[in-house]
Amino acid sequence: MGVFVFLPLVLPLTAWPIARLAEHRLHPRTATWLLTWTAVLLAVCSTLCLALLMVVGTAQLPGNPLPDGWSDPEVREAVPYDEVAGRVAIPALLSVLVSCLAAGWRHYRVRMQATRAVAGLAGKPVAVLPDRAPYAYALPGRRGGGQVVVSTGMLSGLTPGERRALFAHERAHLAGRHHRFLLAVQLAARANPFLRPLRTAVAFTAERWADEEAAARTGSRHTVALAVGKSALVSRGAPVASLAHFAAGPVPRRVAALLGPAPVARNWLSVFTTLGLAMWTAAAGVTASALSSANSAVTLFFILHAALDA
Repeated sequence: MGVFVFLPLVLPLTAWPIARLAEHRLHPRTATWLLTWTAVLLAVCSTLCLALLMVVGTAQLPGNPLPDGWSDPEVREAVPYDEVAGRVAIPALLSVLVSCLAAGWRHYRVRMQATRAVAGLAGKPVAVLPDRAPYAYALPGRRGGGQVVVSTGMLSGLTPGERRALFAHERAHLAGRHHRFLLAVQLAARANPFLRPLRTAVAFTAERWADEEAAARTGSRHTVALAVGKSALVSRGAPVASLAHFAAGPVPRRVAALLGPAPVARNWLSVFTTLGLAMWTAAAGVTASALSSANSAVTLFFILHAALDA
């Protein structure tokens, strides 16, 4: 395996430039898809390599349940600094698994609590809760549906046009299944801390995606901008970060984008632009990460197989 087993752990750094540039220069829908898939693929590759290192490290421990042949010198020689890397990988992988499970459980638990809170309004596309605290968020359903949950405290501070913008924004979250993107990048950032900039970027681009959908539906970018700005001043947000809500993300940047021209979707980016160079750098990082993790997995498989036959 050599140093290839370590590369996927640091290659997420190649995605940092595109994380920032995509927020400003790509259509929000394109940016959300691109950054989410980049984060997920890089997280899977780095977790796989951690698992491979853990196999080598666990085989060194006395009384381990693995076959004795897995602790042979030939196996350890496949990993540079095997004693340190292998032993460090054990708690590192365990912490990744615990962190991801905790994030997934919290997302599920809060969704169930929110679902019970609107149980009396089941089947209605909008659940208006008699609550003075201002909030609005998209609560996804189990079969592709969902509800817009909004409090009377939030609605009381908006004009009729701004309310339509709010509802259009949250419906766009439901239609685009944005909670899946948010949860995916959260788990990816838990798997590899180097992916946190992508998590932050997707949280912003998902809101911008819904902003643009709301502006198209209402026909007024200015009204959506006003609604976003006014809601951010009073909103307390969603009950969990992986549920999309109206006043999320850097609100001044969202408002500024809405007051400007609508973004244009691009099918191809030249490598001779800053954005194109960043995108192709990220693509190269993902490719190198996938090849490195695959090479390491296949190499370790054959080494372990040979150790068992010896």
